[in-house]
Amino acid sequence: MKKTILAAAAALILSPAMGAFAQASTWTIDSAHSSASFEIRHMGVSNVRGAISNIKGSVVWDEKDLTKDSVVADLDATTVNTNMDARDKHLKSPDFFNVEKFPTIHFQSKKVTREGGKLVVWGDLTLAGVTKPVKLDVDGPVPPQKGMKGGLVSGFSASTVIKRADFGFGGKYAPRCSATK
Repeated sequence: MKKTILAAAAALILSPAMGAFAQASTWTIDSAHSSASFEIRHMGVSNVRGAISNIKGSVVWDEKDLTKDSVVADLDATTVNTNMDARDKHLKSPDFFNVEKFPTIHFQSKKVTREGGKLVVWGDLTLAGVTKPVKLDVDGPVPPQKGMKGGLVSGFSASTVIKRADFGFGGKYAPRCSATK
């Protein structure tokens, strides 16, 4: 059975640092309107869902030339939240995210491609000090539109599935949280 720690649905709202989608432009990830969520199968009987907030980063986007596109994002691992304090404390411990030593989850794209009309972002994910290549399947981006404060905004979501063991979260680090009746 493939175990996952992160089936991230990162919904990101962007505001431009310059320009729009007509040419290469740099967009800033809006932490107030962006989120990352994950889901993990727990003991084969239920799914545990959680979120990580305080996302920062930037996206370079050129609709006509994907070779110019890039994404850099940092997530604050200290904000891991599954709505259960004991589990969150355990997830932040050295058994999992080890937030004291590795407070940031980092993603750096390597390339952007199209598959079946959809964007795919290929890059390196660093989680708990371990860096592995990942493929992000993208929905969007939506066309830029005027935001509430008058500037341009856009958004997209991306998802991936990873093997938690690849990041040291498997084997002896398997979850020890238990369900109650």
